[in-house]
Amino acid sequence: MGLFGFGKKPNKNVPVLSADEVRQRLLDLNRESAPFQIIDGAAQNVDLIAEWKIVDAKWYEIFAKANLTKVFRIYMKFDAAKNQVRGKDEEFTVEWRAGVPSLSFSASKFQGQMTSVEFGAAYAFTEEFKPGVVYNYRFNTNELKKPIQEAVASCGWGYKGVAFGKL
Repeated sequence: MGLFGFGKKPNKNVPVLSADEVRQRLLDLNRESAPFQIIDGAAQNVDLIAEWKIVDAKWYEIFAKANLTKVFRIYMKFDAAKNQVRGKDEEFTVEWRAGVPSLSFSASKFQGQMTSVEFGAAYAFTEEFKPGVVYNYRFNTNELKKPIQEAVASCGWGYKGVAFGKL
């Protein structure tokens, strides 16, 4: 992985898949028991958006116990000519009102590449994905980026984090 998670080189030992296959591989990361989701990004003029499920009622309590004050989304666009997924992070501030999260742009309106950990979050969610496999989430940026970058690399594509400018 590149400096601060900015990028991941494609796996040269796998065939290069089409943009549609990369999209499907990323959507396949979605599962009921994961605290994040990858959704269609057409409404935001991007291909896909990855985000924590903080506004999902089933996850309120878990995120509240983690005492999250900031979350982020990754906006992704596919560059089929370069076999590359370009990603830009956007940070949101979380305010808890009666146990329900309210998201707003972070005061700094940060866009670019982030590597952050919610310090002081003593609570980690344990996901039972299948028997014998347990995931301890600390809700840091790499827990969302790493599976995306690995899925992209497994398709023979690269992942490039964009700090400024357009995707």
